[in-house]
Amino acid sequence: MKKFLTTLLIWFQASLLTTGNAQVIDPVKFFESNEVVGARLSMDIGKLTKTSEKPDYLPATFSCTIGDSIVSEQIRVIARGHIRKEICYLPPIKLNFHNTTSPKLYPLNSLKMVCTCFENNNGDQLLLKEYLVYKIFNLITDKSFRVRLLDLSYEDVNPKKKLYVGHAFLIESDKALAKRNNCAELKNTRSHSEYTDRYQMTIVAIFQYMIGNTDFGVSANHNIILIQPAKDSTARPIVVPYDFDYAGIVDAYYAVPNEGLEIENVRQRLYRGYPRTQEELNEALAIFKKQKEKIYSLVNNFELLTEKNRKNIIEYLDDFYKTINNSSQVKSIFIEQARKM
Repeated sequence: MKKFLTTLLIWFQASLLTTGNAQVIDPVKFFESNEVVGARLSMDIGKLTKTSEKPDYLPATFSCTIGDSIVSEQIRVIARGHIRKEICYLPPIKLNFHNTTSPKLYPLNSLKMVCTCFENNNGDQLLLKEYLVYKIFNLITDKSFRVRLLDLSYEDVNPKKKLYVGHAFLIESDKALAKRNNCAELKNTRSHSEYTDRYQMTIVAIFQYMIGNTDFGVSANHNIILIQPAKDSTARPIVVPYDFDYAGIVDAYYAVPNEGLEIENVRQRLYRGYPRTQEELNEALAIFKKQKEKIYSLVNNFELLTEKNRKNIIEYLDDFYKTINNSSQVKSIFIEQARKM
């Protein structure tokens, strides 16, 4: 009888997600769309931004318009991140939709949300540039995080606080990314980059060089996740990077390179990959060359960025493509100057 009641309860909860007027959000289709989602997040910003080593989940209301549907449900939020949590007015946030109070948004589960660091246009532009980096990497490989841009109203439950309207973006969950690539998540697992999938790691290392990002570390699981083919437990882990605000192409005012690296600022590129053969490099670089036109089109048509920022990004990419089309520079940077340890 107890088992029957449990089964009935599960069925009933599931029915709430699939019947009636509730149009349940499809998490796959949600991240396939490039349409900007109009949304509002109401929460206690004061409590959210309060510094704590062990922050707690806080109640919030998330409202959005997707297609012809308007959704407004109770969710939970928690501050996340490290550096941005310390220096930004609004830290990155994790949104937990996996609640009985959010039946329409429930399938989205738990998602990371990147917010504008400060309530001004410069902060908004930095966020949009980082969003664009994710979209560029999507053009290079499917083994990359998808993102969805929000035109978001940040509302404080304190009525004395002024409503702020800016952008934010949601990042596809680790589980969804792995499933989409017929892989499984590798949680609590570490691996040296030279023991990961060699082809993917070559692409990741070149991409990080392309965007001028040195703020990642495979062995330390720093700004990367590991996934593995679901049907082959002996396969090498696959590296997927995230968190690109320290990239030179974004050029955040607070971004500084690690003191141990021989670069003066994040705009200076430094290859952090290990040596590859010329054949391996040619295979990987061919993808970047093939996608150049699409990448440039993506940047030039992203009108939410100012013309000046789009021009700066194109100039930064021009320098990368000039490098990879010079055989002697390819050999020098990606082979002779590659990491040895």
